[in-house]
Amino acid sequence: MFWFGTCTERETTMTKAEILKSCKTENVRFLRLQFTDIHGANKNVEVPSSQFGKALDGEIMFDGSSIEGFTRIQESDMNLVPDLGTFRVFPWTEDRAKVARIMCDVKQPDGSDFDGDPRTCLKRMAARAAKRGFTLMVGPEAEFFLFLLDTEGAPTTRTHDVGAYFDLAPIDKGEDCRRDIVLALESMGFEVEAAHHEVAHGQHEIDFKYADAVTTADNVATFRFIVRHIAREHGLHATFMPKPIFGQNGSGMHCHQSLFREGKNVFFDPKKPYQLSDTAMYYIGGLLRHARGFLAITNPTVNSYKRLVPGYEAPTNVAWSERNRSPMIRIPAKRGTGTRCEVRLPDPSCNPYLAFAVMLAAGLDGIDQKTDAGEPVNKNVFEMSEREKRRLKIDDLPSTLSEALDALEKDPVILEALGSHLSESYIAGKRQHWNDFLAAVHPWELEQYLSYY
Repeated sequence: MFWFGTCTERETTMTKAEILKSCKTENVRFLRLQFTDIHGANKNVEVPSSQFGKALDGEIMFDGSSIEGFTRIQESDMNLVPDLGTFRVFPWTEDRAKVARIMCDVKQPDGSDFDGDPRTCLKRMAARAAKRGFTLMVGPEAEFFLFLLDTEGAPTTRTHDVGAYFDLAPIDKGEDCRRDIVLALESMGFEVEAAHHEVAHGQHEIDFKYADAVTTADNVATFRFIVRHIAREHGLHATFMPKPIFGQNGSGMHCHQSLFREGKNVFFDPKKPYQLSDTAMYYIGGLLRHARGFLAITNPTVNSYKRLVPGYEAPTNVAWSERNRSPMIRIPAKRGTGTRCEVRLPDPSCNPYLAFAVMLAAGLDGIDQKTDAGEPVNKNVFEMSEREKRRLKIDDLPSTLSEALDALEKDPVILEALGSHLSESYIAGKRQHWNDFLAAVHPWELEQYLSYY
């Protein structure tokens, strides 16, 4: 993740007239009103050109009871209110028609905020930071796998290459697909900074320029959609599942974060130890204090915890370092505008709106409470004894989704950031997810027990 130049604020909002003119000029026939459910899955209501004006005025309603974690059937009517600055035309045609999309906030019929909308949750936390004069800037590194399809078009876990970190074609056979993804992203307004093969076979990473938290969350949602769409065009399946292959590195979504005030990075202070300001150290302290509490949000699936094991470059302990990649937070060497902390916990299956919201809440609480981040851990945590970790006050992260949910339920700061509607719906859904996993019979069990007993 590169972190050069000045910060990127939210783009100037287009007007309704400008959007309608653009749709007419580019012959856009359909508009997707896009939002996410509580677990981060992209959802949309698509309207034809005859309804564009109504849609841009926020008059399109949908049945919220059909979306997981939203509302009960007796209170199901919801409005989609578009953020006009997010209007983009997809760089392809669907059924011979051009399609555009616009990100939306979910509102109550009376126009008030809907507490179950993840984007609204993040905007609420961003507003809380703004009252302190801060803008959270986030740059994610979302990794993904490209797999082959079987003869019936279903995804497999067979990879299309035997490439490794930064390999070139012909070893990296996903290069053409990756280039097409980059071209599509750029046409959608992304500033792509790098694209390369990752460590595992079939694993890739595309980095795009950081921006404020809401813009970046919108970009992550769009990124995942475009990656899967272009992969399918290449006869491949793209997955953001954290750990699809045993014995290989999993996919993370490292989140580079800093706070800006009036265009300046307030994490940088050349006179302080490590050239990190008090604000930066307190923010890091807050992330460390609440890491166990927000893990169920940033790492939301049963499979997420198959990635968070020693030996595969994923963190398992609550600690920070300057350059060491074994703790959960690393401080890259760049200073000045590029000063930032890299939170290495999240994976790309998370809801980016909720993930950024809870990490921001943790960091702000650290600033408010002046939470001590302690000294950096510059030794390999994976090679430490339990006694040494205790001496350095290095805590373990939850090792299962169930443990992470237990920790979430005990963290009032994270629960308050989510609000009662989101936290209760989210925890209930994930508890059911965990119980379904426990009840299922898995291939490992059959291999171990079927012939032995």
